[in-house]
Amino acid sequence: MASDALGSQGGSGEGGLSLDEELAILWTLVCAIFVVFMQCGFALLESGAVRQKNVKNILLKNALDACVSTVCWWAAGYAFAYGSCGQSGFIGYSHFFSSDSPSADSTYWSAFFFSWAFSATATTVVSGAVAERMQFKAYVIYTGLISAFIYPLVVHWGCGEAGYAPLLSRTNGLMDFAGSGVVHMVGGGAGLMGAILLGPRLGRFQEDGSLVHFEPSSPTSMAVGVFILWIGWYGFNAGSTGCFRGCMGVASKVAVNTTLSVGSSALTSLFLAVVLGQPGDIAPLLNGILAGAVSITAGCAFVKAYAAFVIGIVAAVVYTFSSKLLLRLRIDDPLDASPIHLFCGMWGILSVGFFATEASTESVYHYANDWGVFYGGKGYQLGAQVLGVVVITAWTCGISGMLFWGLKKVSGGTCIVAKGRVGWLRVPKEVEVQGLDFAQSLTGSLFSKYGAASHWAYDTTLPAFPDANKSTGSAASGKVERSAGSATGIGGVARVSGGVARVSGAASQASGRTSVTNGGQQGANARLSIDMARQSSAGGAVAPVPRVSGALAGRASMGSRLPPGTPRGLSRVSGSVQGGVPGRSYTVSPPGDHSWDI
Repeated sequence: MASDALGSQGGSGEGGLSLDEELAILWTLVCAIFVVFMQCGFALLESGAVRQKNVKNILLKNALDACVSTVCWWAAGYAFAYGSCGQSGFIGYSHFFSSDSPSADSTYWSAFFFSWAFSATATTVVSGAVAERMQFKAYVIYTGLISAFIYPLVVHWGCGEAGYAPLLSRTNGLMDFAGSGVVHMVGGGAGLMGAILLGPRLGRFQEDGSLVHFEPSSPTSMAVGVFILWIGWYGFNAGSTGCFRGCMGVASKVAVNTTLSVGSSALTSLFLAVVLGQPGDIAPLLNGILAGAVSITAGCAFVKAYAAFVIGIVAAVVYTFSSKLLLRLRIDDPLDASPIHLFCGMWGILSVGFFATEASTESVYHYANDWGVFYGGKGYQLGAQVLGVVVITAWTCGISGMLFWGLKKVSGGTCIVAKGRVGWLRVPKEVEVQGLDFAQSLTGSLFSKYGAASHWAYDTTLPAFPDANKSTGSAASGKVERSAGSATGIGGVARVSGGVARVSGAASQASGRTSVTNGGQQGANARLSIDMARQSSAGGAVAPVPRVSGALAGRASMGSRLPPGTPRGLSRVSGSVQGGVPGRSYTVSPPGDHSWDI
């Protein structure tokens, strides 16, 4: 990255700092705080994009990213990335645990803080690709490996005099100003391997390969998260100057180019979505913003304004069609992390080989061995950019792929090869259907450990449709009370929401049938009968879709989140229900609006 060229990695520990160094430290710290603030954006975006049953789990993992990367970057990551390497450019080996760091009168500490913020970003990218189905232990392991080893070595190769730069004497080394390749390709590549080896979420693809839409929990959180990321990107890109005096002109250009690429990519992504037959949704626009930001990160200081606009347009095309390619291959990336960060990161690196100007290259590096082919470059720099893409992709996907494969094969400390086993990598089917928020909570852990409750069972052979898995709890008698528009079961029915103002009654089991009797606002009785599979949780709670028998007709309507023609596992029924579809039986009297989440 360019901070090594424009700024300084270290200062004198003995004569104090000059005013220029003090200003450089201030600028770097402020920009680093913007980058750290991007963690808020990632947390909001990812929690809004997943289903409601996994929101707390994804927030936990996002917070964990920052904490684990802090320890790993301090212990080994910074040493591998920026430590001295002697005659070999493969890996650094000094500054472990900041043991031989200079005194406070040095720019070392601001550089450490700034580089750690980038490390945390690379790690967080992966969480979106593996959302809703990865085990907690696997998440901790891969987060540590990326922060301590995979990402630091890419930084070491791509920055300054280290890596393969000395081997390419006719080039400027890898021209990646703020990390399209060094940061985003690493996160996106690891995320892609995780998504491939984890497999798609249950119910994501039907047997014929068609896609089942999963409703996000909060589009508002998604939008706010992306806007926070957009703001943080100015610290990400402009802060990579690494200096203050004499660098603000470059920083201003970087900010404008970032804005142009983001705007053109967002509009193009939305346009492509409409042209390809998708409704004008917010998701393509938001992902287009991120795609444009990732793609301009490498060349934001090297290209002209019009080139930044063009780079953003191409970024939208790369994102749109790489996302569709993954879906066609049945690779489930819930946040489109790999299309945005890996594939758009590749385009960002390559774009420098086309659009970098000689003057801009000199303003950053103070020399220019070669530049973009569209401006008279000889093509050597383009070759270096291609080599950078190949090296980063091979290293990241290779090492992370081996890690995820190993976690998939390990079970209880023993390697296994049995087909279909998930080892330490993926949560069991029943946990995934039930939702990681409950299954990995204290309550869920106690149920699984002590067998203290019986849980409503869902058939894991059926698609796990959104909101089709909210009913958990004991089949023993219990009381249901209303809270904030929904009723949460205590011992009896796990959850009832919708048009029932107050529910009280008992749940009992007889001959495989569970009946729920409740009283509505008018004191009327309503009865919901469900044939269901009841299984003790002595061996772990199982979750699957209740089997409903009987008929359905009248003024009933299925909830909009449930695809038409679903054979079983009805998510919502509302209205006056009496008589007529094989496979279901609901009786509600007197007529009125009632709604249950099952």
